[in-house]
Amino acid sequence: MNIVIAPDSFKGSISAKDLCSVLKRGITRIVPDARVVELPLADGGEGTMENLVYSSQGEIVQTTVSDPLGRPIAASYGIINGKTAVIEMAQASGLPLLKDEEKNPFITSSYGTGELIKNALEGGYRDFIICLGGSATNDGGMGMLKALGIQFFDNQGRHLSEGGIALLKLASYDYSGLDPRIAESSFTIASDVINPLCGPQGASAVFGPQKGATAEMVKELDKALGQFAVVIFKQKRIDIRDLPGSGAAGGMGAALLAFLNARMQSGIEVVMDAINFREKVKSADLVITGEGRLDSQTLSGKVIAGVCKEAGKVAKPVIALCGKLELSNQQMETLGLKAGFSLVSGPCTLEDSMRKAEEFAEERIQSIISLILLGAQNSFIKKIEVMG
Repeated sequence: MNIVIAPDSFKGSISAKDLCSVLKRGITRIVPDARVVELPLADGGEGTMENLVYSSQGEIVQTTVSDPLGRPIAASYGIINGKTAVIEMAQASGLPLLKDEEKNPFITSSYGTGELIKNALEGGYRDFIICLGGSATNDGGMGMLKALGIQFFDNQGRHLSEGGIALLKLASYDYSGLDPRIAESSFTIASDVINPLCGPQGASAVFGPQKGATAEMVKELDKALGQFAVVIFKQKRIDIRDLPGSGAAGGMGAALLAFLNARMQSGIEVVMDAINFREKVKSADLVITGEGRLDSQTLSGKVIAGVCKEAGKVAKPVIALCGKLELSNQQMETLGLKAGFSLVSGPCTLEDSMRKAEEFAEERIQSIISLILLGAQNSFIKKIEVMG
């Protein structure tokens, strides 16, 4: 029996990597000689870098960069396939790095993310995957661009300070100092965020509040990103204001698109391409995926949808595990799922289900594999009877 395990994390409960280990343990208890391939997945958010490294047998590089408030912090980036650097914005500029009282998108900076890119450039890497989940910033990627050599000025020629609100005073920039190795490099953005830079669906309005912005702050930050867009159009003749994805990660998407010639791609597609997912499932008898909830959002291109799409291309059956199952059989069939199973078999509080996720997952997968074996055995017996 050849099985590929390819889940997303169950947010707040169990990581994709840990879930793979638990499911493998449960499978091999029923089928000791099963060949199990673990491919923890993510869609560009937090944890994507570690999952990519694990799934591709890559390596992690540790360094010291600036956190969103400019303090030194240990951070990491991944190297996969021996040539691609995976930069996860949350490592250096992420919201979890700040205490609640420190969250302030007026002053938080993406400078540390630029330092991660620069460190990888110095290591000789020229292919980049940039994961834009979980940012604490709303600075349009200005901090990142500063770390790579671009200078930003107000109308009196003074350097802008860090943070999103500083962009209100932006009058010009000088990119003659941009690291020349950038021109030799390619950048792929792993993100499913399609929000524009400005407006009611823009970076500030949609994501600002979770980063600590009040309603008044959101208005000012939106104006600041609007000024950023005006200056970029004036100097580069590129209109980033309404560009889909430019609002990702507090406007980091805009900076990558306008200055680093990046291309934007669905997060799960980037991840699956990077680990050559389709090739790895070709010899599988079964693919097992999963995420916290199987619901309408699953249908719109999340991890499970990506797994079903790729496995379907090589005619491999897919089943899914989840914390809560809200899809009908017809919806699962449309998605390409053979079946979906909740980890929770009976009445249970949300707290207990999250706390006991590992235990429930192992029990559930053992039941599923036992059922599959029973079905295979009955099919074999029927074939013998027919032949007899």
